[in-house]
Amino acid sequence: MTNDVRLRAVQTGDLPIFFTQQLDPEATRMAAFPSRSHGAFMAHWTKLMAETNGAIIRTILFQGQAAGNIGCWEQDGERKVGYWLGREFWGRGIASAALSLLLREVKVRPLHARVVKHNIASIRVLQKCGFTISGEDKFPDADGAESEEFILTLVARDSVPKSSTAGH
Repeated sequence: MTNDVRLRAVQTGDLPIFFTQQLDPEATRMAAFPSRSHGAFMAHWTKLMAETNGAIIRTILFQGQAAGNIGCWEQDGERKVGYWLGREFWGRGIASAALSLLLREVKVRPLHARVVKHNIASIRVLQKCGFTISGEDKFPDADGAESEEFILTLVARDSVPKSSTAGH
């Protein structure tokens, strides 16, 4: 599977695909992240693509086709990772392969991710790549209700206590 997944710099031609993917109601429910209007989406991505502050954004390619996007950025004093895959690419190991590729490129640790608790598949992707649950939080969702999320962290291998690596 990993041989079928590659990362490359985001190109302007990828944005219509990303825009359509983020309109999927099942994907927005799963991520607990509302879709954006076309104008807001394009403004957001234009800003992302112009940033020079160390943010890394990549298009996830599966068999040469833009399957989604993945990135790493600084927010609230932490390095965060996040990704979005079109639903037609779910359940194939693509997100895990893409995150593994990104982690080879991004050497900074610790890295953090926030995932709504009902998104079991995304939690599993992060755990496969070495992230562990390090906390919990709540946030208001698009409907004004409160959603619960896990905070997952990937630490440098040499900072893990030896007692927690037994049996690995």
